[in-house]
Formats: sequence, C-alpha cells, structure tokens
Amino acid sequence: MSDLLWQKAGTRTDERVMRFLAGDDVRLDREFFLYDIAASEAHLEGLAHIGIVSEDERHELMVELENLAWDFRNGQFVLDEKYEDGHSAIEAHLTERLGDTGRRLHTGRSRNDQVLVATRLWLKAKLAVLHALCIDVAKIALDRAAASPLPLPGYTHLQRAVVSSTSMWFAGFAEAFIDNTQRARDTLAWIDANPLGTAAGYGVNLPLDREHTSEVLGFARLQVSPVYAQLSRGKFELAALDALGSALLDLRRLAWDLSLFTTAEYGFVALPAEYTTGSSIMPNKRNPDVVELMRATYASVAAARTEIEQLLSLPSGYQRDLQFSKGALVHGFARGLAALELLPDLLARMQWNETAMRAAIEPSMYSTDVAIEQAAEGVPFREAYRRAAAAADEAGQGRTPEASLAARVSPGAAADLRLAELNARLASLAA
Repeated sequence: MSDLLWQKAGTRTDERVMRFLAGDDVRLDREFFLYDIAASEAHLEGLAHIGIVSEDERHELMVELENLAWDFRNGQFVLDEKYEDGHSAIEAHLTERLGDTGRRLHTGRSRNDQVLVATRLWLKAKLAVLHALCIDVAKIALDRAAASPLPLPGYTHLQRAVVSSTSMWFAGFAEAFIDNTQRARDTLAWIDANPLGTAAGYGVNLPLDREHTSEVLGFARLQVSPVYAQLSRGKFELAALDALGSALLDLRRLAWDLSLFTTAEYGFVALPAEYTTGSSIMPNKRNPDVVELMRATYASVAAARTEIEQLLSLPSGYQRDLQFSKGALVHGFARGLAALELLPDLLARMQWNETAMRAAIEPSMYSTDVAIEQAAEGVPFREAYRRAAAAADEAGQGRTPEASLAARVSPGAAADLRLAELNARLASLAA
C-alpha cells in the first residue's frame, strides 16, 4: 500500500489492521473513480477562483486529472491494492507527477466530502438509468395493452375469479412502471444536492466557491449544512435503493405471473428461447431461469437496504462504520438494474397462447357480471349475489369473454382502459 495520507511521523501501522481498514474500498472505488476525478476538477477550479492555486498550477493539475481519467478509462491506470482508496490514488498520482503542486489539491476538502460527492454523482447516473428503464417498460406495456386484447382469466387467491384480458394485464404493469418512473425522477431530484466543500462536516476557514462547484458538477443546489452533509450519509443511499426496490417489487410480481403462466398447467405464455435454459440432466426441459432470477433480484436490494440501515445507529459526525455502505449500494444497484434491463425486450417478445387462455375461462367466472347486472336492475346487491352464487355453474350460458369485457365500462376496466391518460402521464415524466 502506498504512503498513507493520514500517516503521522513516528507511528507504526499493522498490515492486518490496514487490510481490515481498507476492506474492499479500492475495488469498490473503481465504480466511483471517474466521479471522484470530476469532483477533484471542480474543487480545483474553485480553489483557483479564490487564489489558493495559481493559474499555472490549476492548468498543470487539470491536465494531470484529465490524463488520469483517460488512463483509467483505457486500462492504463489500475486502481489496485497499493492504494488505500480511490481518493488516495488521485492524490498519490498528482504528487508523483507534480510534487508539491499535487499536494495542494486537497486544500479545503476531506475524504468525507469526496466520498459524499462521488456517491451522489454516481447515484444520479444510476437513477437516470432507472428512470429510463421504467419509461421503456411502461411504453412497451402500453403499446401491448393497445393491441388487440385476448381474453385472460383473472385470478384472486390464485383461484379463477373473473374474465380479464391481456390488455388489462399489460395496462396494470404499465401504470406500475409509470409510478416507478416518477419515483426515480423525484428521488434523483432529492439527491441532486452538492456536498463538496463541507469538508469533514464542519466547513473550513476558506471562502470556498461552492456555488461554482455545484454548477460545474451539474447539481441543482447546495447541500448547505456541513453537519447535515454527514447526517445525510446512508439516508440518501436508502432513498435511492427504495426507488430501485419499488420497480423491482413490481418486477417480482410480474415475474411470478410469468412463472405461473409458462407452466404446462397454465400454458398461457411462451417466452423467447433466449430467456430460457435447459436442464443439465432432463433433456425434455426448458426452464424460465431468467424470469426466476428477475423474481429473486429484489432480495439483493432488500439486503442492501437492511445492511445500510443497520449502520445508521450512529451519533452525528462521520463514523467509519459508513464505509460498509458502499458495497451494499454497488451490489444492490448492479443486480437491480441488470434485471430491469432485460424486461423491456422480454415484454415485447413474450407470446400469449389464446387457445389455452380461452379454455381456462369457466362458466362460474361470469357470476360477478350476473350479480351486478341484477343489482343494476334494482335487485339489492346481497340478494343478487346470493342468486348468482346459487347458479354459478350456469352463469356463462349465452355469454362470451368479449361481451363480458365490453360491458366492463368502469374507468380503467377492460372497456375503458384510459390508455391515452396513462400515455400522457408517462410523456410528462419523460420530458
């Protein structure tokens, strides 16, 4: 490990202790490294604005930071275990290249506000991806809802209940992902605050140009209080995981439907071949492994959320416990976004089996229609309910799924899906 930034003269370090302290930081910081460099460039410009570094020093440091970013992107600079973390790697590189000039960049900042700003920039990028994926899912679901509907059994308690349609199924998940789009956007806006310049949580005795760094880094506003900058750590990560988890909860239920609908017992859906795998021993099998792992992915986000939440039983000010939040956050977003990236194509290409769905619609599934029709003619609903229950096996006489769906005129139901309203809401969130 390279010289430690915080090493004091005359003190000794224990390699076992250092390995424990560093943990996975260097490996995880590869995720944040380019954001840390971008924040370093913004901080450098701010220092130049207040005369802490000269124009020549600013130019030299900026060139080296740009070169470091280029080398990292192209694999010529490797962030590995010879560094304590990404922050130390930046300073070590600049010092090696520029000597004392390289040592000037850290003036007025701490690794505390470095990790805060890099994490917020990283999360803004991840939430933008989440926002875009939710839009893609909602668009495809709305498009398929607008296509010719097919009769589909509607279930409650996993029991056949009423006649539904493929359009209603798609419209339901479309609106779910419209809500998820809004949550991703709103969470991004909440996180969009700049902590750079709050240092270790108490500010510094320099007139740092924090408004300039906010503008350069694309933040909407300052995170004003240095104390709150530290108090917010963990809190904003949880909010981002909640936004991701909201989408994955809907994915889990959608995946459960497809897991059931693809069984031979249902036979309602055929998945694209690429989304299934074979058995290692049973030649006859094609398994919906992708759908099953989509269903499982929420567990990773829930675990990440729990891990971070359990770290937050802390007093104010920075505590090293918070280092462990980084791995949970990276892991949760990696798995969550990977699952969601597969969903738009899956929804676009899955195929319904109309014959199997029609065959599963049994006469008793029209009983609710019968009861409501009688109630509309003046029969008290509980009496109409009793009559329909007594004659449930005959409820389908003279009825078709199409007629049942066409009569379902309540707003949002099969005859009035309000797809234009949903499309307009989605368009407003995509703007």
